[in-house]
Amino acid sequence: MTLQPFALKALTLLAIAQVQSHPPYVHREDHDPDGIGVFYLGREIAQVMGHEAADWLDRPEREAEEAPSILVKHLELKPGMSVADIGAGSGYLSFIMAKAVGATGVVYAEDIQPEMLDIVREKSKQNGFKNVKPWLGTTTNPKLKPGSIDLMIMVDVYHEFDKPYEMISNMVPALKKGGRLVFVEYRQEDPDVPIKLVHKMSVAQVRKEMAIFPLDYKKTVEILPRQHIIEFTRR
Repeated sequence: MTLQPFALKALTLLAIAQVQSHPPYVHREDHDPDGIGVFYLGREIAQVMGHEAADWLDRPEREAEEAPSILVKHLELKPGMSVADIGAGSGYLSFIMAKAVGATGVVYAEDIQPEMLDIVREKSKQNGFKNVKPWLGTTTNPKLKPGSIDLMIMVDVYHEFDKPYEMISNMVPALKKGGRLVFVEYRQEDPDVPIKLVHKMSVAQVRKEMAIFPLDYKKTVEILPRQHIIEFTRR
């Protein structure tokens, strides 16, 4: 049976829509040595920083290099808010945010490495934090309750997701309507930022990758020494 032109066009449009809704992962032999050889919407996915490098997250120079205190002030967190620190690592930012949301709020320090969460537990115990919850997710799902989170933040994390489509697909439903999704990524546009290329992201790339989700782009804020703050809200 020969397809009529209109039927062929309809099938083509359907195929395009399917690709747009779930972009393919492309594997390449020739790739950056700091990447995993898998490309998503034109971007190579970076290798994950393991728990062995946790001390680097807590380095004394971090405030001068990245100004996390300025970042948290910009987020305008309020007492009682529910926050998810996706890829929290050693919990460096989680504990700063926990002070802002107070005893009535909660920060889910989500990570896929149990060793990182052990560090978070020990810090909570040592410093008397009751509102930081270590939270074990997977590479495709943070496993947070639907509609429960006011703000999700990823600091230098998203570019390492080996399944970014699946992960964001499962993160967005956990946001409340109007809840914020915040990316903090080293500026790819700035060659002076001393970070390996696959560990940087451009604003245009982040926006392209989020365009297929029920998110509205709100703004990009450039107040940090080396990183973008790129903000979206859930529709």
